[in-house]
Amino acid sequence: MKTIIVYATKHGTTEQIAKLIAEKAAHNTDMVNLKKEKKVDLHPYDQIIIGGSIHAGTIQKSLRKFIEGSMPQLLQKRIALFLSCMYDQKAQEQFDTVFPEILRTHAQSKQLTGGEFRFDKMNFLERAIVKKVAGIGQSISNINHDAIERLLEEMNLKTAKLNE
Repeated sequence: MKTIIVYATKHGTTEQIAKLIAEKAAHNTDMVNLKKEKKVDLHPYDQIIIGGSIHAGTIQKSLRKFIEGSMPQLLQKRIALFLSCMYDQKAQEQFDTVFPEILRTHAQSKQLTGGEFRFDKMNFLERAIVKKVAGIGQSISNINHDAIERLLEEMNLKTAKLNE
């Protein structure tokens, strides 16, 4: 079964999560960063894992456009959705807002993978907003490794690797 991870990242956390998924997958998994590649050929793939992160209440424009433009193909494949988000109490609401209902219903796996505040990657305004809204003044990581494991299981990517 051929799998691709299509993601958009702003400060690198979603890419880090995508890499963790690819590294833990039982077979080779391709990765596409929508910031670098605008067009993605989904035809060769049986499974598509889609990931993004929340900034100011929404996902990246490139990911939103990818989903809108690829919807017919996505609904013919096995898919997983993951969202990098730091706000546990609002995470499910944000997940439901940013991914269309038809896609959420079709997905074999839907995961909230936690997130990070990476002050070293933020500009002054972003740092000020995080300090004010979240009350956090330094970098913090809260990646949900259990959610990554669930995604791997639900997408049948968790069998032992031959070289392990």
